[in-house]
Amino acid sequence: MNLLDPQLFPAVKALHLATVAITVAGFILRGIWMIRGSAYLNTRAARTLPHINDTLLLMSAIWAAALLGQYPFVDNWLTAKVFGAIAYILLGSIALTYGKSRRIRAAAFASALICFGYVVAVALTKNPLLI
Repeated sequence: MNLLDPQLFPAVKALHLATVAITVAGFILRGIWMIRGSAYLNTRAARTLPHINDTLLLMSAIWAAALLGQYPFVDNWLTAKVFGAIAYILLGSIALTYGKSRRIRAAAFASALICFGYVVAVALTKNPLLI
């Protein structure tokens, strides 16, 4: 089987969209736990499962880009998605791990969600300026 067969794109896109949905749902849940000071945030599952899903998310994104023949630093909209995703990851790590206070963590959490929304909007419009 040729992994770059264009007929695979619908399945790869479905995998990507599913992992995107799981990522945001899990992030929101962990953000709520963080704001409430819940011990659930420190469970093994809460620390491990997001990494597994995010690995699948990244792999499906790279696979989809290869199938479409569109690449970051070549296609502006995809470059914007990459930078938006990096901002989301950095802000998410501040929100869930590295923020010094609950107020800083909550602000980083809200900012990460804004970045996530930007990435989704760019994906839908294929325009980094969202116009």
